[in-house]
Amino acid sequence: MAEFHADRKGHPEPPVAGDETATLLGSLERQRATFAWKCGGLDAAGLRVTVGASSIRLGGLLKHLALVEDNTFSGKLLGRDPGPPWNTVDWDTDPDWDWHSAAEDSPEQLYALWQDSVERSRSLVAEVLADGGMDQLARRTWPDGRAPSLRRILVDLIEEYARHTGHADLIRESVDGLVGEDPTDSPYPYEPPPSPGGP
Repeated sequence: MAEFHADRKGHPEPPVAGDETATLLGSLERQRATFAWKCGGLDAAGLRVTVGASSIRLGGLLKHLALVEDNTFSGKLLGRDPGPPWNTVDWDTDPDWDWHSAAEDSPEQLYALWQDSVERSRSLVAEVLADGGMDQLARRTWPDGRAPSLRRILVDLIEEYARHTGHADLIRESVDGLVGEDPTDSPYPYEPPPSPGGP
């Protein structure tokens, strides 16, 4: 897997002049870390706050992005069936289950669900990269029959995180006034991937 990069304050970032793999994975880790910071350290009430007419909540975002992580790499890329808790849901009857069921979960359950899905994703991406790189095609095709490459899948996931981190930014500000791009006085509540050869 590509080496993890951080700025002088320890905030995750893509390399300044890295190769394609390191840049895409670094960008994804940056989005994940910023999302984790925007959602981190809140109690159940904080994770259930909404802004304006939107029904989006930080807890729903955590559960939704856990689903997206698992669906992107295990489902789309490798063609595997969903695992728990996704395999217990009747998605035809309740297509927004991930969003609204999060209100029934504790903060600890939501944070763990998301972090565990990120760990699985990292492992699967490392596996795929070791087996052939960015040009490998997804086993599940799009409705028109085309199969996206790992490269395209990573770009799509970075876009998904960027969109939802923007939602999280607005919601978190309404919860406790937290704003900014990076933590100023504390590290991210996030575990970056280990660097090759590191501890």
